[in-house]
Amino acid sequence: MHPSSPPNAPPALTASEQGDLLQCLRDWAQELGFQQLGVTDVDLGEHRAYLQKWLDAGYHGSMDYMARHGEKRSRPEQLVPDTCRVISVRMDYHQTDTQPLAVLDNPQQAYISRYTLGRDYHKLIRKRLAQLARRIQAQAGGGHYRAFVDSAPVLERAIAERAGLGWIAKNTMLINDKAGSWFFLGEIYTDLPLPTTAPQTSKHCGSCTACLDICPTQAFVGPFQLDARRCISYLTIEHDGPIDEALRPLLGNRIFGCDDCQLVCPWNKFAQVSGEDDFRPRHGLEAPELVTLFLWDESTYLARTEGSALRRIGHERWLRNLAVALGNAPTSPALLSALAQRRQHPSALVREHVEWALARHGQALN
Repeated sequence: MHPSSPPNAPPALTASEQGDLLQCLRDWAQELGFQQLGVTDVDLGEHRAYLQKWLDAGYHGSMDYMARHGEKRSRPEQLVPDTCRVISVRMDYHQTDTQPLAVLDNPQQAYISRYTLGRDYHKLIRKRLAQLARRIQAQAGGGHYRAFVDSAPVLERAIAERAGLGWIAKNTMLINDKAGSWFFLGEIYTDLPLPTTAPQTSKHCGSCTACLDICPTQAFVGPFQLDARRCISYLTIEHDGPIDEALRPLLGNRIFGCDDCQLVCPWNKFAQVSGEDDFRPRHGLEAPELVTLFLWDESTYLARTEGSALRRIGHERWLRNLAVALGNAPTSPALLSALAQRRQHPSALVREHVEWALARHGQALN
């Protein structure tokens, strides 16, 4: 640190030192299991305007937290004072043996979004980011750092696009031309004036509309525009009330999230298989039977989802989602018996969806 620098100020680095540090960052990121790293400044102007338009349209549904933090989401320097750079990283989670299409085609099985079949990615990536930040601090001789993994008001896809990790596609996912979209993102906010990497300025979706066309609930109101209120990921994960009856049949057997728009994306032919053991499927959840999951009591649910992002919705919404999927499944004695066992469940939310499912099978209350 320069002798005349004020206390706690970021160190002053020459252009050569900055370039060397950026290369070190990339090397360290790879050592920690990240496939790519980029750096951007804090100017998210166009994304700020898009976010406000999206909020004004009410597309965020009941996700009040999307609007609660004012401009902190689109102004990193307001979320973490003195931030002048954001380090953006991505980590692949793609697996080759989970047969998502086969599960979607089997209405007796439950489809769980592929990102959550292994251990909760938040803890793993946050720990790696903390290690990366410590190495930067040691190398640079100072600076402040704060890591985020889908855990604060951060426009992670906008930041990643600005850092050159890919482009925000028509399905609003981030796509990389060498890795598709099956990856997680993480960020480090810092006051260290690192050199920035080239932003992604072109969107390579072309005339393709496969993702928009495949959406089971037609949640895309246009290219690059998602109405979360119709999105299956929102309905099964974020939304805590009754699922709109008109949308229930469209959910099919999807009980936690939805991957349809990624499964049909041509760019995902370039998706790389993850080498992280923690992202491997656990407890047979890549192709489980709906009835089996629906009969889990709360203690079983908690045991089988320990360390998993599936814990996020809790047992009540787990049963809600499964009841909808059972309502969409072929009638069978085992299915009817399972639903009947939950008919007197303490939760009104569960009971409502169980009755709907039973009515779909001709078992409505008289």
